[in-house]
Amino acid sequence: MSKTKTKITIAVTGLNNTDNPGPGVPVIRSLKESTEFDVRIIGLVYETLEPGIYMEGLCDKIFQIPYPSAGSDELIDRIEQIHNQDKIDVLIPNFDSELFSFMKNEERLLRSGIHTFLPTMKQFQEREKDKLIEYGEKYGIKVPASINLGSLGQISEIKEKLKYPVMVKGQFYDAYVANNLEQVKQIFHKISDKWGLPVIIQEFVKGTEVNVIALGDGLGNTIAAVPMRKQYITDKGKAWGGITLSDEKMLEITRSLIRQTKWKGGMELELIKTVSGEYYLIEINPRIPAWVYLAVGAGQNIPEALVKLALGQEVAPMGEYKAGKMFVRYSYDILVDLEKFETIAMNGEI
Repeated sequence: MSKTKTKITIAVTGLNNTDNPGPGVPVIRSLKESTEFDVRIIGLVYETLEPGIYMEGLCDKIFQIPYPSAGSDELIDRIEQIHNQDKIDVLIPNFDSELFSFMKNEERLLRSGIHTFLPTMKQFQEREKDKLIEYGEKYGIKVPASINLGSLGQISEIKEKLKYPVMVKGQFYDAYVANNLEQVKQIFHKISDKWGLPVIIQEFVKGTEVNVIALGDGLGNTIAAVPMRKQYITDKGKAWGGITLSDEKMLEITRSLIRQTKWKGGMELELIKTVSGEYYLIEINPRIPAWVYLAVGAGQNIPEALVKLALGQEVAPMGEYKAGKMFVRYSYDILVDLEKFETIAMNGEI
């Protein structure tokens, strides 16, 4: 006899399935494959053209929410307003830039009955890109040399400390390779206009980019971890194809980091594996990445486990996964009647 699934409503952000995809759509697909939950999905969107709004059978309800601006309660007020209208059991935010607001208001949301499972403020802040050198030293992991540029005036430091090419990164998103000073200047303006300062200049480590998706239970245990290699990368550095790896060293690095930091929630480690087999940590994303569906296909349903942790349920670590499982992304045109777009644009819900 099959057991009855628990009915649950989950709100998910990040439905922008574009060439720089948010994790929302694959998170929802993963949740719909849960063996334990019968999920009803509320999609939370910032823009009226996020493709997830228009994908048939993806969300049961869509609400537009305001952008999270520093110190503003507008976003959380809106979430509570939606919750009063349409009860949310668990909320899964999927953008770095909104996490601060949700982490800061975790207890307020819980008082309303909305469960989350997010990193602590300390965990979130100490892994920020401009603090990665100290992070590497503290937790015993190799990190490329870097300089934090608070202004264009510091640009001369690059020549003294690093060799070209270098990576130029924004504090939340965006990373570009620069081969000379002129390119650094151009990219600096592009990134600082969009994401503010500092702009991070990082040593370019030659090798293969590999990633690990993981889930920590907040007590030091690794609940899930799946390594992959990007097979095809877009000009934005996003994986458009990838394959799961059997790599004990990557898993060791992940487990060690989660054990030491007691990481709570989903995460992605971005690493470079050099020709000599050394691993350099280039970034930690403090949330589930957009390629999460590959991990589910390989045998670890991370969004389902995250929901259980958010609800205070016990979750046994998942050790097994299939190596050699591959994903390929593709774009797909959805035809939509204008009234659907008008409804979300005018009413803020659909």
